[in-house]
Amino acid sequence: MRNKNQNLGGSHGRRWYAYLWHEWKVERLRPIAPAFARPAPAEWSDNRITAAWLGHATVLVNFFGIRILTDPVLFPRIGIRLPGLTLGPKRLTASALTVRDLPKIDIVLLSHAHFDHFDMRTLHRFDGSTTVITPGRTRDLLRWTRFRDVSELHWSEIKSVTTSAGKIDILAFRVEHWGARKRSDTYRGYNGYVLERNNRRILFGGDTALSDSFAKLRASGPIDLAIMPIGAYNPWIHSHCTPEQAVQMANEAGAHFIMPIHHQTFRLSSEDFREPIERFQAALHETPERIALREIGETFVLP
Repeated sequence: MRNKNQNLGGSHGRRWYAYLWHEWKVERLRPIAPAFARPAPAEWSDNRITAAWLGHATVLVNFFGIRILTDPVLFPRIGIRLPGLTLGPKRLTASALTVRDLPKIDIVLLSHAHFDHFDMRTLHRFDGSTTVITPGRTRDLLRWTRFRDVSELHWSEIKSVTTSAGKIDILAFRVEHWGARKRSDTYRGYNGYVLERNNRRILFGGDTALSDSFAKLRASGPIDLAIMPIGAYNPWIHSHCTPEQAVQMANEAGAHFIMPIHHQTFRLSSEDFREPIERFQAALHETPERIALREIGETFVLP
């Protein structure tokens, strides 16, 4: 499906490449701010659910001993990789962990093929022991990596993954977005996911505009933690939800705690740096205890 606000051809494509060049040329000397905190995954218990926001849509989760990484993007820039440089946006805030800081990752979860969620430079750092769950028609992008176990999931499909720590079920569901990586591959899929293990459930929203699909998830049981995008809505409201809409969709899914992501990392839209998190907190002012975390690098332990 193609987003109604999407236009990847012609003059738009030329403007995008001009933007990437501008981001490299103008931003190359700007310093990157450090993350607010540094997670310590080696100290996390395998008997609990623990999650840390590393930046943008990258979340490290220990799900009762199964280690999951969502949309891994850990280097200073995203975009087109050329010899010796990456042509594209530079981080505003550093990743809370580097690739070398990560524990052994059992599962990499990819929501769609956009550069800010599907970073080839990061993905090349993993070995063949890591399982990858990715949307339909995106496996080919991983053909030069060392991954051996790659599963494409279409909407409503479930994959059971068995690790040394046990089994986890992963459901792909529809979100309101688009999956193309460049102008000519609008056929690529895009997913949200629900992870279930030991009767606990985590929702990863990936990228999405306002969608009724979250409400449909409630029939399968409550969500313990909803990881929801809250940024890049101005002017991209047809592809990205506002903070208030993120809370609405998490509520419709029956989520207890909400982790806001997809803000404070890259300059991809026009809203101010702190606007998304401030609006998110205001939307939950009556129940602030539901906010899992607020800053890059913070860690949340599910009660």
